[in-house]
Amino acid sequence: MRRSGILMPVSSLPGPYGIGTFSKEAYDFVDFLKAAGQTLWQILPLGPTGYGDSPYQAFSTFAGNPYFIDLEALIEEGLLTKEECDALDWGGSVEYVDYANLYRSKFKALRLAFSREKLEENEGFLAFIAQNYDWVLDYALFMAIKNAHNGACWTTWEEELLLRKESALEKYRAECMEDILFYEYTQYLFDKQWNALKAYANEAGIKIVGDVPIYVALDSTDIWANPELFQLDEKHMPLAVAGCPPDAFSETGQLWGNPLYRWEYHRETGYAWWIKRMKHSFALYDIVRIDHFRGFESYYSIPADADTAIKGVWEKGPGLELFKTIEAALGSQEVIAEDLGVLTPAVNKMLKDSGYPGMKVFQFGFYQDSDSAYLPHNQIENCVIYTGTHDNQTTLGWYQDLSAEDRAFLEEYAGITSWRNVCSKMIKQAMMSVSDTCMIPMQDYLELDDRARINEPGSLGDNWKWRMNPEVTSQYETLAERIHKLVKMFGREQTECEETAEKLCEGDAADTDAAASEALA
Repeated sequence: MRRSGILMPVSSLPGPYGIGTFSKEAYDFVDFLKAAGQTLWQILPLGPTGYGDSPYQAFSTFAGNPYFIDLEALIEEGLLTKEECDALDWGGSVEYVDYANLYRSKFKALRLAFSREKLEENEGFLAFIAQNYDWVLDYALFMAIKNAHNGACWTTWEEELLLRKESALEKYRAECMEDILFYEYTQYLFDKQWNALKAYANEAGIKIVGDVPIYVALDSTDIWANPELFQLDEKHMPLAVAGCPPDAFSETGQLWGNPLYRWEYHRETGYAWWIKRMKHSFALYDIVRIDHFRGFESYYSIPADADTAIKGVWEKGPGLELFKTIEAALGSQEVIAEDLGVLTPAVNKMLKDSGYPGMKVFQFGFYQDSDSAYLPHNQIENCVIYTGTHDNQTTLGWYQDLSAEDRAFLEEYAGITSWRNVCSKMIKQAMMSVSDTCMIPMQDYLELDDRARINEPGSLGDNWKWRMNPEVTSQYETLAERIHKLVKMFGREQTECEETAEKLCEGDAADTDAAASEALA
């Protein structure tokens, strides 16, 4: 089945209060996707972000980001007033997130709503806690303790707390009771609003594509509450961390700093934590993109005390066994493998044996004298084609930075005559490719330069900030017509027959819930 979608982070949606949320603007975007003939909306991880604001370094694998809670919905419920929300400082730009002001203002508004909520009478909240107690209680306690320590990483907490001695935990449960309840409340709001938005998208024929980062952040509930899952010493400090070896782009490699998994322990437990994680992910999303897929075949292990990634070594990962175990527990689900980078024959074999579609990014292919697998004429059906991802330059920004030789090759190949038609030509190349799935970043449809770039890997301070100008929404109808024309031209429009078949498949998939629950018991 040929299909197409748009890559657009929730944080990048327009809206009045500092960052994109599950607001009216999100519902309008779904309507735009439908009008444009799209069947996929790819977003970035939805977890609560901390220092650096990266969605790939969240405080919890299971929790949602309170930043995405729609305050206008709380205004409608009578928990806040518009005047109260408008009086807060959300920063001075509608095109970039001001995270410092967002942090102060968002939590001030949420705490005010919390103070007016009668949770003991809220059946929805009580049901949410009962259904998610296995992670939400640890998360809320973790965040409350962080607040009591002025946001400090858990590795700096007092030893009794760091090692989760029960007496220390009980002390903070008593002292931080109100704060714990607040963080439980934010998760309830997130869950309620996200499920409503996702249901609206699904009803419109739009599937949500979401990310599962391979690693979890050091400063996270997951590692503090489950140290046995990771390569830690007796004081719960990392023995080794993740990263990438030196290459042509970096003489010292990349030092990510995420603790590594104790894969033998995971295997002994039947990968129970991973099954739980993936079950949660498939509840959040319809399709899961697994980040850094090659790291499951073999991963780069760097001593925790190293200053660079030079002294790392390759270690064997769980391989296909992990994914077969997950499938046995959860049934067949839609997965996209992020297989970018330098791949070994073993990684290529694991991808082929899994049956998952990999990713092809045009920006990696258009170089003089290249016969790259990323070029359009070398595409295969079982893959997802991108003009770029959240880690790339925008197509226009990339074109502007190409060497004269590479630009000449690109222009001759794709029929590009100037920067004015580079985006439309590259999108057309992606749409006409044999790839089953075509995914285009929203910035490329809007023909934006690198001022709209989402992330530059390996850099800090200016990432994850871009937001779509609110004025674009007035152009939705015209833009949707243009995109829909491409979808029809290249056979990526979903038919009514396909929609019916998918609904029948979704009904069959529901039968796997009992099997998943049994596997997790």
